[in-house]
Amino acid sequence: MKFLVQRVTEASVTVENETVGNIGRGFLVLIGIEDGDNEALADRMVKKLTDLRIFEDEEGKTNLNIESVEGELLLISQFTLYADCRKGNRPSFVKAGKPEMANALYEYIISKAKERVKVVERGVFGAEMKVRLLNDGPFTVMLDSKELF
Repeated sequence: MKFLVQRVTEASVTVENETVGNIGRGFLVLIGIEDGDNEALADRMVKKLTDLRIFEDEEGKTNLNIESVEGELLLISQFTLYADCRKGNRPSFVKAGKPEMANALYEYIISKAKERVKVVERGVFGAEMKVRLLNDGPFTVMLDSKELF
């Protein structure tokens, strides 16, 4: 499982010219799920995400997590995080989770995030989406379960 976390001052996602998710200060998170990922791993990833201290405190040090700044989350499913570009010029996506399993786990991640963060917005699984963000910093972090746990 991969979470590409971008600290933002604002972000939104649009599907067919309709805004389906919109946040202010917080994290835009692109979520990649692969076959073999499960709810126990999702629990650990959501905890890591919400405990991640990359907001500045009063001294300008990245010391605060999303809950302590009352930040918001925009969670977007992104199977292309599992693109394999080693052979040729066209990426392979064979490592990405099968849609039915990945969607169920994406929904689970959203529900667990809502237990920890007041405002959780989302994209639409499998849809063609347009994502806008104002990256704050810029500050972007990759949380990869294979490297974390």
